[in-house]
Amino acid sequence: MDGRLIQGMGKRNVNDEYGNTRMKVTMVMAMTLDGKIARDANHPANWTGKEDKKKFVEITRRAGAMIMGSRTFDTIGRALPGRKNIVMTRNKARKSCGDLIFTDKPPRLILEELSRQGYGEVALIGGTVINSLFAKANLIDEVCVTVVPILFGRGLSLFDLEMDTRLELVDTEVIGEGSLVLRYRVNKDVRDVRGQA
Repeated sequence: MDGRLIQGMGKRNVNDEYGNTRMKVTMVMAMTLDGKIARDANHPANWTGKEDKKKFVEITRRAGAMIMGSRTFDTIGRALPGRKNIVMTRNKARKSCGDLIFTDKPPRLILEELSRQGYGEVALIGGTVINSLFAKANLIDEVCVTVVPILFGRGLSLFDLEMDTRLELVDTEVIGEGSLVLRYRVNKDVRDVRGQA
């Protein structure tokens, strides 16, 4: 799926299954060798390493905007500078301020709004429920996962629904002390997602 540049923003768009141009969604996550993104919903990502954090900053700043769930935001503890922080939540008491936006809108509407604002790419940074909402709506275009050489045994997975989504390996990179960054393109032609997000 080839992207095109939007004048002035330098961001990439992609074509959806109907041929319409929309923004590119890159899911950016770190996971353990046994496939866990956290021990539980309140577990901070303090185990991923300095090089993974650099890669995260590089990707999310390039996109200019990132989408996360409220628990992910709470584990980070603040809005991250240099990019728009969109937090999906049902809690109406949370107030938006500057580049920190709290919303209860569904994924497709969030992307449409970002596109109207001139964004062509967004980083999806979790957690499990938010990743699943975007996967179920077939909105994830790329997956960038840092596999960290640690085992949790139990914990949260990338998604909380049964799926059969095919990926195409685009790039690999060894970083830090044995971590591996894997970048995949989602094959939109071969896909089966089941369950509730």
